[in-house]
Amino acid sequence: MAGTNAGAIVPFVKSEPGRSTSEAALEAEPGSEPPNQSADPSPSEPEVEAGERAKLLDKEFMCPICMQIIKDAFLTACGHSFCYMCIVTHLRDKNDCPWCGRYLANNHIFPNFALDKLLKKMSCRRFEKHSTPFDSLFQALRQGCEVTVKELDSLLSLLAERKRKMVQHEAETNLQILLEFMYCLRKQKLEQLNEIKNDLQCIKEDIKAVKRQRIDFLCKKNRYSVRPRMVTDDSATATVCPSVSRQIVNVAPSGCSMQDQMTSRNLQHRKDDAIPPDSELEHLSQSGSAMARKRQIHAQFNDLQECYLQKRRDWAKQACRQEERGTIAASRTGYHPGLEDFKTVLTNFSRYSQLRVIAELRHGDLFHSPNIISSIEFDRDDELFATAGVSKRIKVFEFNFVVNEPTEAHCPIVEMATRSKLICLSWNKYTKNHIASSDYEGIVTVWDVTTQQSVMEYEEHEKRAWSVDFSRTNPSMLVSGSDDCKVKVWCTKQEESVINIGMRANICSVQFNPGSSTHVAVGSADHHIHYYDLRNASQPLHMFSGHKKAVSYVKFMSNNEIASASTDSTLRLWDVKENLLLRTYRGHTNEKYFIGLSVNSDYLACGSETNEVFAYHKAISRPVVKHRFSLSEVDEPEEDVGSCFISTACWKNDGPTMMAANNQGTIKVLGLAA
Repeated sequence: MAGTNAGAIVPFVKSEPGRSTSEAALEAEPGSEPPNQSADPSPSEPEVEAGERAKLLDKEFMCPICMQIIKDAFLTACGHSFCYMCIVTHLRDKNDCPWCGRYLANNHIFPNFALDKLLKKMSCRRFEKHSTPFDSLFQALRQGCEVTVKELDSLLSLLAERKRKMVQHEAETNLQILLEFMYCLRKQKLEQLNEIKNDLQCIKEDIKAVKRQRIDFLCKKNRYSVRPRMVTDDSATATVCPSVSRQIVNVAPSGCSMQDQMTSRNLQHRKDDAIPPDSELEHLSQSGSAMARKRQIHAQFNDLQECYLQKRRDWAKQACRQEERGTIAASRTGYHPGLEDFKTVLTNFSRYSQLRVIAELRHGDLFHSPNIISSIEFDRDDELFATAGVSKRIKVFEFNFVVNEPTEAHCPIVEMATRSKLICLSWNKYTKNHIASSDYEGIVTVWDVTTQQSVMEYEEHEKRAWSVDFSRTNPSMLVSGSDDCKVKVWCTKQEESVINIGMRANICSVQFNPGSSTHVAVGSADHHIHYYDLRNASQPLHMFSGHKKAVSYVKFMSNNEIASASTDSTLRLWDVKENLLLRTYRGHTNEKYFIGLSVNSDYLACGSETNEVFAYHKAISRPVVKHRFSLSEVDEPEEDVGSCFISTACWKNDGPTMMAANNQGTIKVLGLAA
């Protein structure tokens, strides 16, 4: 059983042996120009000739044994010169000349004084040519040149003056560097201070707006709960609240009649009566559900703070652009648009605090033991869902029956057998009874659920096809990606692929943009997301970089937002239009297996190699809720949580309900709950 539940391992790219990544990146394309050489002018011909002569001289005065310039030259009887230590060491073991091979003994070598003198002169000239004045002076003193006391005093004073100037220059340089650093620091802090001041101003404005909206809401609430008052009570009202009456009379237009002024007075007094005291406002906010939501907000306070400030700043920039164009959109609720956006995020985020189990079923029967489920997909109307995995069967269940019937073993309404283990499913969002599958043999199949027969089979992939997806806007188009490093686009009206895209690494996931049949996102083992326009598939339109390992899933949250999952244990959200990273999500564990990724308009759901399913809100980088699958009763006693992982997850449309399954064949219907 352990073999069937091991799970599909996400592919990864191996680097070429003996070749670094940087070398591969720097490899020139065919037909490209060679890199520019140094811009320094080439040396003149006399300089080249002098350099070549110097090299030839060095070779002439080189010891054949140590291959260095001869030191303490000794001449042999056969006329060859060597270093003294080199030739003596050689003659301890052998009796021949290292150069010509003639017989040679210790009494056949003699000092070569002429060569020694020549070599010393050459060494001195070379030293004088390349040495600094200090080296020359140090060498002269070291060789015992006579120097008077007066010359030494003048030399010492000169050195002291030179040292003083150098110390002063170094101190001035250090002070200049320090001053520039302080200027930069002051500029940065002033920018931060201005940003904080702007943020505080925005916060003050938003606090006033929220208080105003809250008071108006409570006034309306209390106004409907208070008995209507008689018009004859207006005099008593004016007596109770003379200051309010005076204010209303003072601000009443001169053209208003006395009756209008009295009516305004009544409305103002009733509004004042409807405003609850501060203690009542505090009491209203201390309910149990409100306290639970507050705790959840404080737990993710930093992320929420970043989200609020980012939305406020983005809307401020947008308002500036609209002001330049002369088109400023007014808010319908009285809030700043950035605050409206954040209010929606905060409401959706704090509404849920757990994943509640609605139903549970096992992906097994009397003839097949439960095993890993690699894909769960809902149909067009969210009435049916299909499951597939290593059991080589596509099972279709009725969702309401699974949820409402408390039986332990639910029977599928449709079951279709396949030739190979299945990896991915995709329902056609237009033709309700069509579903596509991809398997371990690289076969992409379109099935008719009604007849339980295959409609089309595509066998062009040479290796496992990890992913398949139907287009939402053109239901006859589907795309698949495989371990053969190819993305293929198919048409259900043709037997062969209509578009082929070759890539350099394994393809782990593909998906059509929900708003276009010509744009496809591809998750690859090269750590990148490639975004293609199929009308020009020779190169990607965008390439999103940031993941550290293979990209195992890509899913569109909207026409302009792509969510991705990777075996670097992160999810990421990307902006397609701006070609930038919006947010990184961390909290789950994913280093090896395909663990599933599903998205709706607000939430991302994924599995984990800790046998847990996680849900993230798109604006918050930490998990909002999570749920742990318990170990199966049929598992072996020694099996622990480390061997179990979530293998797939799928949201039910845009609602709070999702389905998830693990590698033990357990499927759960989960719902976001308070």
